[in-house]
Amino acid sequence: MSKFKDEAKQLLILVGGKENIQGVTHCVTRMWFVLVDPSLVNIETIEELPSAKGTFTQSGQFQVIIGNEVQEYYNDFVDVSGIEGVSKEALKSDAKSQQTPIQKIMSDLGEIFAPLILKCTLCQGQFKF
Repeated sequence: MSKFKDEAKQLLILVGGKENIQGVTHCVTRMWFVLVDPSLVNIETIEELPSAKGTFTQSGQFQVIIGNEVQEYYNDFVDVSGIEGVSKEALKSDAKSQQTPIQKIMSDLGEIFAPLILKCTLCQGQFKF
Protein backbone atom coordinates (compact mmCIF):
# COMPACT_ATOMS: atom_id res chain seq x y z
CA MET A 1 0.00 0.00 0.00
CA SER A 2 1.32 3.42 -0.91
CA LYS A 3 2.14 6.06 1.63
CA PHE A 4 -0.89 8.31 1.05
CA LYS A 5 -3.64 5.81 0.03
CA ASP A 6 -5.68 6.12 3.24
CA GLU A 7 -5.40 9.89 3.34
CA ALA A 8 -6.23 10.12 -0.38
CA LYS A 9 -9.43 8.15 0.29
CA GLN A 10 -10.33 10.64 3.02
CA LEU A 11 -9.61 13.60 0.74
CA LEU A 12 -11.84 12.12 -1.94
CA ILE A 13 -14.75 11.99 0.52
CA LEU A 14 -13.99 15.48 1.88
CA VAL A 15 -14.08 17.15 -1.56
CA GLY A 16 -17.55 15.72 -2.11
CA GLY A 17 -16.73 12.39 -3.75
CA LYS A 18 -15.82 11.38 -7.26
CA GLU A 19 -19.06 12.81 -8.67
CA ASN A 20 -18.12 16.27 -7.41
CA ILE A 21 -14.76 16.37 -9.22
CA GLN A 22 -14.83 17.82 -12.72
CA GLY A 23 -11.04 17.71 -13.03
CA VAL A 24 -7.90 17.21 -10.96
CA THR A 25 -4.20 17.84 -11.51
CA HIS A 26 -1.24 19.08 -9.51
CA CYS A 27 1.68 21.48 -9.60
CA VAL A 28 4.92 21.37 -7.63
CA THR A 29 3.25 21.63 -4.20
CA ARG A 30 -0.54 21.61 -4.62
CA MET A 31 -3.43 19.45 -5.78
CA TRP A 32 -5.77 21.45 -8.04
CA PHE A 33 -9.47 20.58 -8.32
CA VAL A 34 -12.32 21.93 -10.40
CA LEU A 35 -15.44 20.97 -8.52
CA VAL A 36 -19.04 20.61 -9.64
CA ASP A 37 -20.32 22.03 -6.33
CA PRO A 38 -17.67 23.72 -4.15
CA SER A 39 -20.14 23.95 -1.24
CA LEU A 40 -19.77 20.18 -0.70
CA VAL A 41 -16.11 20.55 0.36
CA ASN A 42 -15.29 20.12 4.06
CA ILE A 43 -12.39 22.58 4.26
CA GLU A 44 -11.91 22.40 8.03
CA THR A 45 -11.48 18.62 8.00
CA ILE A 46 -9.22 18.71 4.92
CA GLU A 47 -6.93 21.13 6.73
CA GLU A 48 -6.70 18.62 9.62
CA LEU A 49 -5.30 15.90 7.34
CA PRO A 50 -1.65 15.21 8.22
CA SER A 51 -0.33 16.04 4.73
CA ALA A 52 -2.49 19.11 4.08
CA LYS A 53 -0.68 22.37 4.74
CA GLY A 54 -3.73 24.48 3.85
CA THR A 55 -6.38 25.13 1.21
CA PHE A 56 -7.59 28.01 -0.91
CA THR A 57 -9.72 28.75 -3.94
CA GLN A 58 -8.36 30.73 -6.87
CA SER A 59 -9.77 31.32 -10.34
CA GLY A 60 -12.41 28.61 -9.97
CA GLN A 61 -9.92 26.04 -8.68
CA PHE A 62 -9.94 24.53 -5.21
CA GLN A 63 -6.35 23.87 -4.18
CA VAL A 64 -4.94 21.72 -1.38
CA ILE A 65 -1.36 22.49 -0.40
CA ILE A 66 0.53 19.22 0.10
CA GLY A 67 4.17 20.18 -0.31
CA ASN A 68 7.08 18.39 -1.96
CA GLU A 69 5.41 14.96 -1.85
CA VAL A 70 2.46 16.09 -3.97
CA GLN A 71 3.41 13.84 -6.92
CA GLU A 72 3.18 10.68 -4.80
CA TYR A 73 0.03 11.99 -3.09
CA TYR A 74 -1.56 12.78 -6.45
CA ASN A 75 -0.71 9.32 -7.81
CA ASP A 76 -2.36 7.69 -4.78
CA PHE A 77 -5.38 10.00 -5.12
CA VAL A 78 -5.85 9.16 -8.80
CA ASP A 79 -5.47 5.46 -7.99
CA VAL A 80 -8.06 5.40 -5.18
CA SER A 81 -10.53 7.72 -6.91
CA GLY A 82 -10.43 6.15 -10.35
CA ILE A 83 -10.31 9.65 -11.81
CA GLU A 84 -7.95 10.27 -14.67
CA GLY A 85 -5.95 13.43 -14.11
CA VAL A 86 -5.92 16.21 -16.68
CA SER A 87 -3.33 18.74 -17.84
CA LYS A 88 -3.05 22.11 -16.12
CA GLU A 89 -4.35 23.80 -19.27
CA ALA A 90 -7.43 21.55 -19.39
CA LEU A 91 -8.10 22.19 -15.71
CA LYS A 92 -7.81 25.96 -16.19
CA SER A 93 -10.27 25.73 -19.07
CA ASP A 94 -12.71 23.75 -16.90
CA ALA A 95 -12.31 26.30 -14.10
CA LYS A 96 -13.04 29.20 -16.45
CA SER A 97 -16.28 27.53 -17.51
CA GLN A 98 -17.52 27.92 -13.92
CA GLN A 99 -16.54 31.55 -13.49
CA THR A 100 -18.93 34.48 -13.65
CA PRO A 101 -18.33 37.01 -16.44
CA ILE A 102 -16.63 39.40 -13.99
CA GLN A 103 -14.35 36.61 -12.73
CA LYS A 104 -13.41 35.74 -16.31
CA ILE A 105 -12.50 39.35 -17.04
CA MET A 106 -10.42 39.63 -13.85
CA SER A 107 -8.68 36.33 -14.64
CA ASP A 108 -7.84 37.48 -18.16
CA LEU A 109 -6.52 40.80 -16.87
CA GLY A 110 -4.41 38.98 -14.29
CA GLU A 111 -2.87 36.79 -16.98
CA ILE A 112 -2.04 39.88 -19.03
CA PHE A 113 -0.63 42.11 -16.30
CA ALA A 114 1.04 39.61 -13.93
CA PRO A 115 3.98 38.97 -16.31
CA LEU A 116 4.41 42.72 -16.82
CA ILE A 117 4.43 43.36 -13.08
CA LEU A 118 6.93 40.55 -12.56
CA LYS A 119 9.17 41.90 -15.29
CA CYS A 120 8.98 45.39 -13.79
CA THR A 121 9.80 43.97 -10.35
CA LEU A 122 12.81 42.17 -11.76
CA CYS A 123 14.12 45.37 -13.31
CA GLN A 124 13.59 47.09 -9.94
CA GLY A 125 10.92 49.46 -11.12
CA GLN A 126 12.97 51.03 -13.89
CA PHE A 127 10.41 49.94 -16.52
CA LYS A 128 13.02 48.39 -18.77
CA PHE A 129 11.18 45.85 -20.87
